[in-house]
Amino acid sequence: MAIADRVSPSHNEDSTLHLRRLDMPRMKLLCATVALLGCPVLARAQTLPTNQRLYDTVTTMPDLHASRVAKFEAEPVVTGRVIFFGNSITQGGDWPALTGDSTVINRGIGADLTLSLLGRVADVIRRKPSKLFILIGINDISKDIPDSVIAAEYRVLVDSVRTQSPTTKIVVQSILPLNPTVKNFPQHYDKQNHVVAVNRLLARMAKETGATYVDLWPVVIDAHGHLDAGLTGDGLHLTRPGYERWVAYLKKRHLL
Repeated sequence: MAIADRVSPSHNEDSTLHLRRLDMPRMKLLCATVALLGCPVLARAQTLPTNQRLYDTVTTMPDLHASRVAKFEAEPVVTGRVIFFGNSITQGGDWPALTGDSTVINRGIGADLTLSLLGRVADVIRRKPSKLFILIGINDISKDIPDSVIAAEYRVLVDSVRTQSPTTKIVVQSILPLNPTVKNFPQHYDKQNHVVAVNRLLARMAKETGATYVDLWPVVIDAHGHLDAGLTGDGLHLTRPGYERWVAYLKKRHLL
């Protein structure tokens, strides 16, 4: 049975029919991103589906975000490397050790949202990576940001890299499944129907933009369609065996 068939699609797939007002910090960040990346992205940024409700788009870990961004900006710019880009799930991976490549760069920051990645994509673009592995969206879902808005912002992100670093191979990775039965699972993340819905949108977006979509679910799920309890400590994040399966699958797909 296909992953998409295991969980009902989200009602938020209909949210493209509504308009959503952007709060000022979010609008300023999108405008700054557009100004940085140029006109090709402008049309896309202007067509973000919206909704009348306002949604919280502020990181829950501002100090961590600020400290890691400062660290990234202080690092020398070396082009042509592999970069993993995302939230705490990416941050938690020891990518040089996992891949056997000491030059792999980790650009994960805990609690980051899709909009957060847009705010720091310039750091990635100036490094002109050979490959860019993106995994983002679960924190957006936890904050009830509509599925279509997540996918639209993700598209702006992909378009930005594609426009400014055209030789970079962009790999869009599915948001991972969840396991709410694991002890200490954060219950506000228990929205796997939205994970399924967003992943469908991301797969379509990747196809339309020329990115490569990788469905990680078959690598980490159990018989019930949940994140395998043996690969996680809290039902949300991965332990070392989970990362090992992830990297092995990317190598099997000849992406690493």
